[in-house]
Amino acid sequence: MKKANKKSFVPEFVYGSMDGLVTTFAIVTGSVGAALPAAVILVVGFANVFADAFSMGASSYLSSISEETVHAHRHKKRPFARGIATFSSFAIVGLVPLVPFVFTAIVPAFTPYAVKTSVIATMAAFALVGYVSGCAVGKNPYFTALRNVLIGGAAASIAYGVGSVVASVFGV
Repeated sequence: MKKANKKSFVPEFVYGSMDGLVTTFAIVTGSVGAALPAAVILVVGFANVFADAFSMGASSYLSSISEETVHAHRHKKRPFARGIATFSSFAIVGLVPLVPFVFTAIVPAFTPYAVKTSVIATMAAFALVGYVSGCAVGKNPYFTALRNVLIGGAAASIAYGVGSVVASVFGV
């Protein structure tokens, strides 16, 4: 039996990490656009991270089972490992946008800095995931880092705009 090489879970890491960052950051920026309180951001953000991480991990597992059926010669434990890799990267990296808001619950004086800190930390995480994935697969890590930052920034801008518009239309 062959050992899995270190690149074997790079797709799951990138997929889970990016989706965790994008969806959680979209919740944060959409909530900020709607001027919702930090407590609401935390409730919705944590619910998203863990429910969506489970969904992503389960979907990765089910997708891997389908792939295993097509390629019957592969190792049977791999689908479960792929699901765990997707879940873990989503849940861990997806928490980055929420950490500054958690900190506000501990140190209320930090509240005015939570949004800016969340943006900076999340953009750094997008860049880091891009850089690591670029190195792991032999692509230009600066390009992959910049690409991730642009994708994440675009998603956050969309979410902020939607949150702002929906809040103004419905008087939130």
